[in-house]
Parts: sequence; C-alpha cells; structure tokens
Amino acid sequence: MKQLFSLAALALLAAGSAGAQTLASNKPLPYPQTRKVDTTTTYFGTKVADPYRWLENDQAADTKAWVQAENKVTQDYLSKIPYRDAIRDRLTKLWNYEKYSAPTKEGKYTYFSKNTGLQSQYVMYRQLGTAAPEVFLDPNTFSKDGTTSLAGIEFTHDGSLAAYQISEGGSDWRKVIVLRTADKSIVGDTLKDVKFSGLAWKGNAGFYYSSYDKPKAGSQLAGKTQIHKLYYHQLGTPQSTDKLIFGGEKDPNRYIGAHVTEDEHFLIISAANTTTGNKLYLQDLSKPGSAIVNMVPDEKSINQVVDNMGSKLYIQTNYNAPNHRLVTVDAAAPKQANWKDLIPESKNVLDINTVGGRIFATYLKDATSLVEEYDMAGKKLRTIQLPGVGTAGGFGGKKLDKETYYTFTSYTYPPTIFKYDLASGTSSVYKKAGVQFDPSKYESKQVFYNSKDGTRIPMLLTYKKGLVLNGKNPTLLYAYGGFNISVTPNFSTSNIILLENGGVYAVPNLRGGGEYGESWHNAGTKLQKQNVFDDYIAAAEYLIKNNYTSKDYLAISGGSNGGLLVGATMSQRPELFKVAFPAVGVMDMLRYNQFTAGAGWAYDYGTAQDSPEMFQYLYKYSPYHALKPAVYPATLITTADHDDRVVPAHSFKFASRLQEDQQGPAPVLIRIETKAGHGAGRSTAQVISEQTDKWAFLFENMGVKYPLPQ
Repeated sequence: MKQLFSLAALALLAAGSAGAQTLASNKPLPYPQTRKVDTTTTYFGTKVADPYRWLENDQAADTKAWVQAENKVTQDYLSKIPYRDAIRDRLTKLWNYEKYSAPTKEGKYTYFSKNTGLQSQYVMYRQLGTAAPEVFLDPNTFSKDGTTSLAGIEFTHDGSLAAYQISEGGSDWRKVIVLRTADKSIVGDTLKDVKFSGLAWKGNAGFYYSSYDKPKAGSQLAGKTQIHKLYYHQLGTPQSTDKLIFGGEKDPNRYIGAHVTEDEHFLIISAANTTTGNKLYLQDLSKPGSAIVNMVPDEKSINQVVDNMGSKLYIQTNYNAPNHRLVTVDAAAPKQANWKDLIPESKNVLDINTVGGRIFATYLKDATSLVEEYDMAGKKLRTIQLPGVGTAGGFGGKKLDKETYYTFTSYTYPPTIFKYDLASGTSSVYKKAGVQFDPSKYESKQVFYNSKDGTRIPMLLTYKKGLVLNGKNPTLLYAYGGFNISVTPNFSTSNIILLENGGVYAVPNLRGGGEYGESWHNAGTKLQKQNVFDDYIAAAEYLIKNNYTSKDYLAISGGSNGGLLVGATMSQRPELFKVAFPAVGVMDMLRYNQFTAGAGWAYDYGTAQDSPEMFQYLYKYSPYHALKPAVYPATLITTADHDDRVVPAHSFKFASRLQEDQQGPAPVLIRIETKAGHGAGRSTAQVISEQTDKWAFLFENMGVKYPLPQ
C-alpha cells in the first residue's frame, strides 16, 4: 500500500546512512502524496476512472512539484546503494574509447563523425584527400550542458551547401541551419518548428522539408500534431513565405516525407496516416510546373523508391509480398499494375540499398543479416562474407562511388566499420571499436521456444562462457514487439556490466516486430496484441525452466512500445519478475491518441473510440488501467521532461497508480531526466548516469553482490 510521509520524514530519510539493501527491505519509501481527482470518461457505456489525469498538464506548477518530489525520492534511494559509484566508474571507463561513424563523400570532401570517448556529442569532421581531418560541426558547442544535438544533415549534390537539423533537449521539434561548406558561413535565417522531417535539396536553390503547425502555447509537448505539410524553402527568403507543396487541410496526412533522386530528376513524396503503409507520389522536376502523380493510391502496403536510372524507378515494396520485393517501373506509367519484379519476394525479409551501380539486398534470416549483391539488371553477383552471425548495416552511397562502407556488430562483436571494394567484392577493416571487451570470453546463441499458442519464437542469449545453469544468474530480458521494427544483434557497452558479472542478456523476437515480415507484424497488432505479451511471458518461462535464471533473478526491460510491453506484462504476471524497467512507455492505451502524433499509432494499437470490442480489449491490458493492489516487482520507471513523442504523462500516471497499488516491499521509483526527450540526442553523461542507476537498481533488488568476485 502506498505510504505517506511528511517533509520532515523525507528529510530524515535523506540524511540516513543505512545501506540500500537494508533500506529497501526494511523501510517503506516516502513516496509523494499524489492527489487523486474524481475524473472519469465514458466509453460505450463504461465509466473509466482517471484520477491522475491532472499529471497530463506537464507545464503546470503542481505537476512540476510532483516531478521534483518523485526525483528526490528516487535519487535518495539510489544514492544509498553502496556500489553505485563503482558501477559509474566502470561504465565511464568502458565508454572512454574513440567511436566513429562510417564516412561519406560529399563534393570534394569526405565527412565522418567521431567521439573521442566521453564527449557529450559526436563531432563531425571532414577530410580532403589524405590531409589531416578538420572539425566541420561540433555539437558540443551548441549548448553548455551538451544536451543540444545534431539531428541530421543533408548536402547539395556538389557539396557546396549543407542543411543541418538540431534538437534542443531531445525534442522532436527541430531547427534547420544552412551553411556554405567552403567557409562554414550561415546562409539565410534559421528555420524553426520543423518536426519529423528529412531535408531534400533541389539543386542549390533550396530544399524540401516537412512539419506541423506548432501547438498553441502551454501544450507544446503534449499538443496534437495531426496534419503534416511538405514545404519548399527558397534560400534567402523568410520561412514565412515557404511554399506548401503537399499536404495541409486539403490533403490531410499525419506523416509526409520527401526525397529528390540523386540525378535531381524526380521528387518522391510518401504520405501516411499510420506508421505502417504509405501512399506514394512522383513529380518530374525536369519539367517546370509538372503535376504530382499518384503512384500508390492507398496505405495498404509499404513502398519506397530506392533509386532510378533515367525514367526507370526501383521500388522496394511489400505490395503483394509480405516479406518485400524489389520492382521496377517506368516513371511515365508508374501505377502498381505496371510494376515488374527485379528481386522477387523470398522466405526472408528484404531491405534494399544501392551504391555505385550495384544493389545490396540485406535479408533477415531469423533476425540476423544475410547480404547479397546484384547488378542493376537484377543479376546476382555474390553473397557478402560477413565476419559472423550478427547485424550488417550500410552498403549505401552514390552512383559514381567505387567503394562503400558497412558496419557489422553482434551481442559479442563490438561495432566494426568495413570498407567494401565494389570492383573486387572484398572487405577490409576501416575502423575497429576500441572498447575494453574480450569477445573470446563470451558466447551468444540462438534458441527457439513455443509461445502460449504454439508459435515458434527465436531468442538470442548472451553470457560468459562456462555459465552454470543454476537458476541464480541475474538476467535481463529485453524486447520490443511492435511497429514492424526488427530487433537484431547489436553490441551494447552498457551490457558489459551485466555480462562480466555472471549475467545473461536475453532478447526474444516477439510478434508485432518485422523479423518475419508483415504477417509477423500483424500477428501482434490490435486485437492480437496479447500475442506479444504472451510471447514475452513465454520467454521468461523458458529461461526459468531451463535454469538460466529464476524469478528472483529475472528483470524485464523495454522502451517506448517496449515500455508498454513491460508495463502490460508486469501487470499480468507480477510474480514472474524480480525487477522491471519500463522506459518512456505508452501506458494509457485509452488516451494515447490524444497526444502529439499518437493517433498515428492506431494501426498497431487500435483506439478506444473504434468499437466496444476494441475499447474493452485495450482497457483490459492498458498498463495504467490494469494495475490493481498486488505484490509487484521492484520497478524503476524512466522518462524525460522533453519527450514529445510518448509524453511523460504516460509514465507519471503509471508510477502514481503503481505506488498506490504496490502491496510488497519492493520499491516503485520513477526517474525523470531533464533536458532529454524520447532517447535520441542525449549527452554521454546522461546515458552513463541512467545506465548506472539501472544496473545499481537491478543488482540491489536481486541481492547480487557487485562486483562479482573474479
């Protein structure tokens, strides 16, 4: 039951010196007295109470006071964990190595990004031939605290101009600044209030970008962003005169994106109202005043123009092909009826990149990468020999490039950048990660288990070689399970803390993701969403049954849609887990579509307004509503004050109700990051701080000694 304490008691506890394990087991925490307001909404005749709705007003003084009080309780608790500083020191040491991005050629320069180790943000460099690299953009100078980040950059075809986006405090609302690359002088005014946008240059005169009307004052974070608009910005003119190209009230779409083909012949426009499926449009830029032609009239499939050769368009699509295929069509008659297979659909999900007159087809084979190279006529040239079983990404570039780059990684293989020679088909190491990690001491293996309905689910397990299956290994079970997103092997510096201390990192590929195509995705959407939770629960049961861990040493973790996954699963099976980490989660499934661009998630979730059946389904599993008095695992909820994608009110309300309903001794804490958003763009210090608190909380509540005696 929720405990109420006076400010005097709070101060007394903060001054105490008891060890955290004693504190956690013997003393109730002084959670803030979160007031309850009699607020209800009626859905199809059912009244639903929402006593913490007042926390949705993130700008209100009482909400800000609540945030401060909750953060104080959380930090007081974490500060008493005796080895928290040791974990922070270890993570800081692990993080302190040079990190690079793959290079790209823009005009006469080669550009790449680098972090010397602990810099808040990566610095962008450029290099002319074999000359010494020079700093081109240093985001660490954008703000004093390192929380303003570089959020994207696009160069003109000749490389003489660059338009880049910045994000302040992690917000999805961006600013756009244009530079002359020769002297880095600023061109024109800064564009403001740009959201969910790429930048697509049309010659050197201007570029296309997308945005919404900014919500009215007081609701900048939570206000709905419903109607996306594609604009053209002419250099040297004020933003207020930018021309509306597509979208707006006459053609409302929630998401509009655009790009210009490399030869600047075509403008390609994608329009959608949900996160799955899109309409596709084409405009011939070589003919002034030409009409925008509709290629794909509905949102029943996912479609993307990946390249062109003159009027011949190359389109990646899952139209009549759930695992995707590559088709071609003439731009003069681009309707779907005229599409012709170039690389047909196969049993593995396909993704396409092109460079140097070659096509690179990256397939997902049980959530790991298989890469094949083709010529532009669709003839297979070779299968790329990767370093092992893992994830390969890259293989992009321009038509005249003679080489390309790709990054390979796995749960035991730190990210390594390879240069690939297109003529010979050979790979060579370009940049190897310098992280202090010995892969020979660890192993990663894939297992398969059956979910509740018998569906076969893959899961990758990573741990130190020689692991004893005694049920006592601290285990972190991470998953996502939604929005057609595939979770593939990826090295994590933070996870070294778990692995070197005898832990297991487990990642199942749940339905709702994209690992096995659109049918796999659809099996975890709307009235099938429970499949995702069942897959996750079955993963936990597999780990326990096979003695990798037990319920006393099992933690679950996920962010965004994965935060929903953790919240729903812990409400359904609270006895199965010792620790829970729901991050930036979608916790109120009845109102998620009332905030920012949330209505666009309806393809996956459905909405409470759709039908009585959909309402009842959502109401049953919605984490905020499904909670009831019970013994819940130790829970550390994480969110951020500038998250304008999944607004922090989701986490605020969930935390309040969970603190109220917790019947056991385990802590329920919420950690609210300041000057941060949904995750992207956070400073290195912010990342290390959050990961430190996560591992300290996990070991503390499992009663695991840190560090493990070697």
